[in-house]
Amino acid sequence: MDRIFAPWRIEWVERDPAEDDIDGCPFCVLPDRDADRRSRIVARTDHSFVILNNYPYAPGHVMVIPRQHTREWGTLSDAELLDHARLKVAAIDALEEGLGPDGINTGENLGGDAAGGSIDDHVHTHLVPRWRGDTNFMPVIADTAVLVEALDATYDRLHGAFASHPAATAPDEADTPETPADDGPTRAVTLSFDGRR
Repeated sequence: MDRIFAPWRIEWVERDPAEDDIDGCPFCVLPDRDADRRSRIVARTDHSFVILNNYPYAPGHVMVIPRQHTREWGTLSDAELLDHARLKVAAIDALEEGLGPDGINTGENLGGDAAGGSIDDHVHTHLVPRWRGDTNFMPVIADTAVLVEALDATYDRLHGAFASHPAATAPDEADTPETPADDGPTRAVTLSFDGRR
């Protein structure tokens, strides 16, 4: 029997299932919680946020999501669209700085389950870092993805990369009792573009 070692999964096994309950759209509920790290939100702007995908295709798989709940890009204002585009650029910069991939796939699942998306009523953009040789036989013959890094470790790496972005304002951790300081940052980095990239 083959074994895949995944010690970080104990966090999932021992979690409180009540914390998983989300009443409504997760892309609307999660940014309103005062639990960015637990919600995996690594960066925010006035109109958008970046969240780690809970079921990543590769380490660093994030989604850039407008705050407004809509299934159509055309209903967003010009300010919201520009904010989303700028945050997408900042997320690409953070992925490159924090993880050093050889490339990044970007995409959107428009059309619900016909397009492969699980959340079809709140538009969002996927960014998936890729490395040469990162695909192997597991997804093909075993329908299994092998992730080489725990989500918390990826969160810390991307949080640091977002914090060093020119448009970033690092959060004040002192007033956040969510987790002990040695567990890493607890609040997302806030970005303000104000004419900056």
